[in-house]
Amino acid sequence: MSRINTNVSSLTAQRVLGQNNAALSTSLERLSTGLRISRGKDDPAGLIASENLRAEKAAITAAIGNSQRADQVVNIAEGGLQEVSNLLTELQGLLTTSANGAGLAESEKEANQLQIDSILQTIDRVAGATSFQGTKLLNGNFDYQVSSVATGVTDFEVRGAKFDTATQAVSAVITQSAQQGGLLLSFGGALDLTNADSAFTIEIAGSLGSRELQFSSGQTVAQIATAINAVTSVTGVTATSVSSAGASRVELASSDFGSNEYVSVDIIDDAGQTTATQGVFSYTGDFGDITALSGIDTFDSANAGNGIRDDGQDIGGTINGLFATGNGKELAVNSDFLDVKFTVTDTASQTLGALAAFTITGGGADFQLAAKVDIAGKVSLGIGDISTRKLGTSALGFLDDLASGKSFNVVDGNDLDTAQDIVSAAIDKVSSTRGRLGAFQKNVVGATIRSLGVAFENTTAAESVIRDTDFAAETAALTRNQILVQASTNILSLANQQPQQVLSLLG
Repeated sequence: MSRINTNVSSLTAQRVLGQNNAALSTSLERLSTGLRISRGKDDPAGLIASENLRAEKAAITAAIGNSQRADQVVNIAEGGLQEVSNLLTELQGLLTTSANGAGLAESEKEANQLQIDSILQTIDRVAGATSFQGTKLLNGNFDYQVSSVATGVTDFEVRGAKFDTATQAVSAVITQSAQQGGLLLSFGGALDLTNADSAFTIEIAGSLGSRELQFSSGQTVAQIATAINAVTSVTGVTATSVSSAGASRVELASSDFGSNEYVSVDIIDDAGQTTATQGVFSYTGDFGDITALSGIDTFDSANAGNGIRDDGQDIGGTINGLFATGNGKELAVNSDFLDVKFTVTDTASQTLGALAAFTITGGGADFQLAAKVDIAGKVSLGIGDISTRKLGTSALGFLDDLASGKSFNVVDGNDLDTAQDIVSAAIDKVSSTRGRLGAFQKNVVGATIRSLGVAFENTTAAESVIRDTDFAAETAALTRNQILVQASTNILSLANQQPQQVLSLLG
């Protein structure tokens, strides 16, 4: 059939040419942009998936930046703490030098005190000057605010806490009491030795060391206790004498609580003390409860001659439902959501049951180290105040007590033993803080940055597979579409010439 008004072949050729031109344009766009999906119509499902992956990439990139910022904050804090640590080490040496009283002139002691005062002032200055973008790091700005501290709690430290509520209560359940090492020496009265020239000789030992002591006939339990207490700083054992209602005894106790503490008594020479009621008692229950004593080992027994020992016991329990580590009278827990430790009083440490320790009301340094913003992706870190009025313990005293005119200044020679213990406690606190910050940098920030880097790579790869152009396939498609466009164009030209054949029928 031959028609002039309607050229169906031309229409078909035009339609195919249009399709081939569209395909060629798509190939050119993909090759020029490098993207397989530029708009929703290219692949609706793929566009949704790739946009979600792009959002995840942006969040991961921000989390990496947050982690690097956190590392820099901690670096600055560590720099200040390192200088404080150096100053405390120098301070410890000055105390040791100043204790050499007979070898120092008064002017030298005064010079040492001037150095100590200078060190204390510098520590306070470092605590107030160490900052990041104007925010002080070591003056307590990043410490946790605490209220409602129980009377049974003496010292506490909040090193980390994450919670969504306004406050976080810290409660403990004490399941095991803290105990001192303890023994009881029973005497019938004053020492009554068979031979007045003989000596009742015992060796007292504790966690600090041991001393051998000798007692002569006629000495009272009070005198025996006084002699033992005179060497407490060497042995770590204290003594209390009791003499009433016909009972004469010396109660021995370790100076501190915990499994590292003990009391040991070794009878070197019983000096004829062979009465059945005289000897060494052990405690079967709580230390100090004389109704809970085990059987007596007489002074002339083999056990007493070989040494009788009683060990202390660490406190045990839970904090907010988590198993707590006990050390003496100190309970501590370290988890992702709560990292605290606190010391309780003697009475509280031996009272089993619940203890509402304190309430955390805010504070701390929060870092968002995960791509998703929620409590699981947040890391909280407490950096305490390292000024001189905060370094030390409530039991010993604090670093500012070493200043001129204070309790432990070296000019007056006031109890330099305790002064050095305070400095040691300060060194422990600063060192533990540095260690905790170092662990945060290495194991939290460092691991997080590495993990986020891998996540970013994998997310980018997934987004690339969905959205990016496969150049090998697309160049092949381009070549095909170019040929089809050329062929369609030639066919359209032939189709447009076909109606002219009708003219031959009219001639």
